[in-house]
Amino acid sequence: MDIGVVLQCTPPASRVVELARIAETHGFSHVWTFDSHLLWQEPYVIYSQILAATRKVVVGPMVTNPATRDWTVTASTFATLNDMFGNRTICGIGRGDSAVRTLGGKPTTIATLRESIRVIRELGNGRAARIGDTQVRFPWAGDSRLEVWVAGYGPRALDLTGEVADGFILQLADPDITAWTIARVRAAAERAGRDPGSVKICVAAPAYVTDGTAAALDHAREQCRWFGGMVGNHVADIVAKYGAGSEIPAALTEYIAGRQGYDYNQHGRAGNTHAEFVPDAIVDRFCLLGTPDDQLARLRELEKLGVDQFAVYLQHDAKTATLEAYGESVLPRLAPPVTATEAVG
Repeated sequence: MDIGVVLQCTPPASRVVELARIAETHGFSHVWTFDSHLLWQEPYVIYSQILAATRKVVVGPMVTNPATRDWTVTASTFATLNDMFGNRTICGIGRGDSAVRTLGGKPTTIATLRESIRVIRELGNGRAARIGDTQVRFPWAGDSRLEVWVAGYGPRALDLTGEVADGFILQLADPDITAWTIARVRAAAERAGRDPGSVKICVAAPAYVTDGTAAALDHAREQCRWFGGMVGNHVADIVAKYGAGSEIPAALTEYIAGRQGYDYNQHGRAGNTHAEFVPDAIVDRFCLLGTPDDQLARLRELEKLGVDQFAVYLQHDAKTATLEAYGESVLPRLAPPVTATEAVG
């Protein structure tokens, strides 16, 4: 299993670049960032600096959307970064949340998301794409390679992911919900005539490593409770569309009953006052909290469900400590043991 990290582009950008460099040093495979240009700094500018300061990590948004950027510009940005630094970019995309809502907009339709994926992926891989009555391509991007991974929770988004995406991003780490979403994505892939195993699976959630004491766990919960509020914002849309008694697992929908709005000025921020409705049980299920042994146990559980990557949301007060703890006590134990010598005969 790969382990990635998700950063916010909070000033100063040099701090974001430094965290990415530390992540690579400790063995993290991917560096993702939020893409919400009103709340934080422009991620693609920062990606160029991360790529220049690192050697191997893959970078990209978790997630961009089809509404705030022209699709051809998005594709051109990825292809340009690939040309400059090798093929080390990835495009996470969804219908749109903070980037569009803070401007008074709404998430795009599934149909628009589908079309944007087609255009971005074709152009980002050096191929031609049809836009209206015109066929276009980047004549300089023949060597560019770009995967497009889709983030979502609802049935239609999961079906779309299985039908067309290179990967699926689930922003929570509850094993039961993870199993349901993966099954839905894979079933859609099979109906579309694709190999269900070809769709890569990424689970993303906050991780907070503790010393095992009750006090440390309480602190970790408070630092990560914001995540349940962020997820609840998406779940509220799903409940409004499908109803609380739909096929969507109750484990995903029931906890938002006490939700009373959301302030995007506190989006993705520890101490978010609009996450007070999130109970401890949801924080424990959605996030990875506890000792390195606790972290490893959940990661193994997710791996058995078919998860290819776990991406650590690093929006709390232990950013560097979490990277170091994973690098020293978690990642080495995830890798299969390799010995320098073996007995023969």
